[in-house]
Amino acid sequence: MGLAAVIVGGGILLSRFMGLFRDKLISLLFGATRESDLYFAAFVIPDLINYMLAGGYFSITLIPFLTKYFEEDEEEGWRFFSSVFLWVAVSIFALTAVAFFSAPTLARLAAPGLRGQELVRLAFFLRIILPAQIFFLCGSCLTGILFMRKQFTVPAVVSVVYNLFIIAGGVLLRSRGMEGFCWGVLVGSFIGNLLLPFLAVKYGGGLRLRWSVFHPGLKRYFLVALPLMLGQSITVLDQQFMRVFGSFAEAGAVSWLSYARRIMMVPVSVVAQAAGMASFPFMADLYVKGELSRFYRTIKSAMQNVLTLLIPVCAWMILAAEPTIRLIFQQGRFGVSDTAITARLLQVLLVCVPCWGFQQVLSRAFYAKLDTLSPAVLGTIVTVLVIPMFYLLAVYTGAVGVAWASVAALLIYTAAMAVWWRIKSGGEAFDGLLWGTGKIVLVTCAALLPAWAAGDASPFDPLFSPYLAAFTEIVLSGSVFGIVFAFLSGHFIPELARPFLGRIGPVGRMLLKDRAAGS
Repeated sequence: MGLAAVIVGGGILLSRFMGLFRDKLISLLFGATRESDLYFAAFVIPDLINYMLAGGYFSITLIPFLTKYFEEDEEEGWRFFSSVFLWVAVSIFALTAVAFFSAPTLARLAAPGLRGQELVRLAFFLRIILPAQIFFLCGSCLTGILFMRKQFTVPAVVSVVYNLFIIAGGVLLRSRGMEGFCWGVLVGSFIGNLLLPFLAVKYGGGLRLRWSVFHPGLKRYFLVALPLMLGQSITVLDQQFMRVFGSFAEAGAVSWLSYARRIMMVPVSVVAQAAGMASFPFMADLYVKGELSRFYRTIKSAMQNVLTLLIPVCAWMILAAEPTIRLIFQQGRFGVSDTAITARLLQVLLVCVPCWGFQQVLSRAFYAKLDTLSPAVLGTIVTVLVIPMFYLLAVYTGAVGVAWASVAALLIYTAAMAVWWRIKSGGEAFDGLLWGTGKIVLVTCAALLPAWAAGDASPFDPLFSPYLAAFTEIVLSGSVFGIVFAFLSGHFIPELARPFLGRIGPVGRMLLKDRAAGS
């Protein structure tokens, strides 16, 4: 499971860097303007269609069914998969066609704060991006086969290929504004998200599609997937809420929020999502086999390891938010004032990153039990409740209010998930988690002060050498924080640090070894 997490996490890390480079290019060419706002808003409707068909969860919900059918009879497994694939393809084609012809109306829903020609251009962007959902959804089905086979390499790199084509489209067609990035989305989704998984399944174990309209397991599968289609969690709609309600704020707000969220999602994706994706096949396998004790231990281990990484990383990222935004985005049409606003938004969003990590693992635990209803119902309730909060904070406090609404929504959803799991499944998966998390927070706080002092000691003036100053601040504060945190964690929380320090070479093992000798 650890190796799988490294493969998936490495691919996601590379993809996130590609995404950062893509957004850097957008900020360089278009800054935080209405043109960039329109591009980000153009994803609202396509993403909602994807969510309506549980696109992000197809590979997740398919795995237990595929595992069951393929273990019993491979031919039956292919008939089941073919039936699911057929209905997914038909459904997404139909929804995409309806949305394509309704683009002008849907544009008003995606960005209700826009008017006139802005809506016309948004509808144009929307029509370019919409067909990409066909490739995403069909590719997700194929990715389910790869996850079932525990082949993680291709799923880890599809996003890298996707981002490469977006960047290429933006560069080649930069004279046409953000339109080039939209065409890059379309081409990248076909090659990266559909063609690559198709080839990987075909040549990595075989692909045998059958003409299978109805299968006995199809009904049960869709009953499991239905809550994910009807229920919309705040973790799924968070980005869309930023875009929709950000349109009520000042021009550039959607872009500022998107840039800040891009940075915030790096630790979420590399640590939280990678751990959730990698642990899920193992959790599903343990639950199917009835090994509940190991099932709960796996959940606890995954959550504790995720929090052990995310809490210190996010604390340091809050400290280094301003130089990070300055180094990555401040250039071209993205000015000093844009940097200040985006950095503030990033600091707010980073507060809830540990909640992302916690719920990414816990939601997979629910899915491993084939309980998609609980997360969907809880997510839908929380989402409905926080909509007024998003609107009021957006109207009266602008982009910062939208960011705080996002944080509050994630905190509420995470708490609701934890309480409901304890009610339904007991607290074995949480034993010792709170105590361990508290110790991580204390060690993190102790490492922050010397890291702040180191960053503040940068010899370069941000006014005259903004990028060199930002780089040295990040390197100095990050190095000091990493060294101090590793030393303190190795001595005071070795049981939590061992999975990480033990794998970074002799120095890390020496810290743990010294602690063991001293005790």
